[in-house]
Amino acid sequence: MRWAKMVLVRPRRLARGDRLAAVSLSWGGPATFPHRYEAGKRQLEGAFGVEVVEMPHTLAEAATLVADPAARAGDLHRAFADPDIAGVVSTIGGDDSIRLLPHLDLELLAANPKVFLGYSDSPIIHMALLRAGVTSFYGPSIMAGFGENAGLHDYLVDGVRRTLFDPVAPLEWSENRAGWTVERYDWSDPANQDRPRALRPNTGWRWHGGVAREGVTVVGCLEVLDFLRGTVWWPSLDGVVLMLETSEDQPPPASVTYLLRTLAVTGELHRLAGLVFGRPGGADLPVDAHVDYDAAIVRVVRDEQGLTDLPIVTNVDVGHTDPMWTVPQGARMGIDPTAATMTFRETSVR
Repeated sequence: MRWAKMVLVRPRRLARGDRLAAVSLSWGGPATFPHRYEAGKRQLEGAFGVEVVEMPHTLAEAATLVADPAARAGDLHRAFADPDIAGVVSTIGGDDSIRLLPHLDLELLAANPKVFLGYSDSPIIHMALLRAGVTSFYGPSIMAGFGENAGLHDYLVDGVRRTLFDPVAPLEWSENRAGWTVERYDWSDPANQDRPRALRPNTGWRWHGGVAREGVTVVGCLEVLDFLRGTVWWPSLDGVVLMLETSEDQPPPASVTYLLRTLAVTGELHRLAGLVFGRPGGADLPVDAHVDYDAAIVRVVRDEQGLTDLPIVTNVDVGHTDPMWTVPQGARMGIDPTAATMTFRETSVR
């Protein structure tokens, strides 16, 4: 049975006093920049009253982690199997999580459902959890997100709290009105941790027509999700609200064009319930260039494929610009272009 038609297991909601496991599933960021990891850990614990604990390889050197994907997968298994651990949070992204897939025990993950939170390279694990039938959450990691310079943004805290700690349904996803940033400070200088990053004015989400529809969410970094095309880990997109965003590597609009054209050829683009695109990541990408990504999407969906009913929303607060919202995988969502609303129809934790 395709996972998009399955009833996914919802993990238990998080609460004050919970223990959360920090896992390094790709790059060894905590060992490379320990002060940044400690700042993220401290801010996560302070904001939500939780205790963050490390797995055996969380603080391992980057070279050690690269050499042993099985050990990284083992940390994930250990965190899920431990009944005293309520949730699992990625420490940081990277480009290496795909090497964990041959080592994952989906039966273990399915038998011990719990919150998994992360973004960037984490869609590899998110798609594995979807295949296992467990809801997971695309949102901040410890070093990027919870490690925000000079304290957490209210929008990030609100997204985590309303999704994982105090869920309500229906929940209208609110736009971030307080400004956003991709400003980059050198993490190798601990003094930069206390320097707040400058915020750019938020111009709001951009709506590109279509009709009101409802579907289940699949969200991830475009470059990372693209690693999985043609494999058993690629999800069904039937009736899906597909949310894509781009990383600090700044892939050009042509990358979006190529992926959408491929989805058109496979027929998957035509079976989507909605298409959402995050504000493009990358500190060196001019803000004026963001609309070029919109144009690439509209050209393929509207001009080339004639899909006039598919709702399209861009410039959304998800992924590689801060602050980000926390989005559940496999959650039922409604998109209404006329009302300019996106609404989560159900809670994704129990």
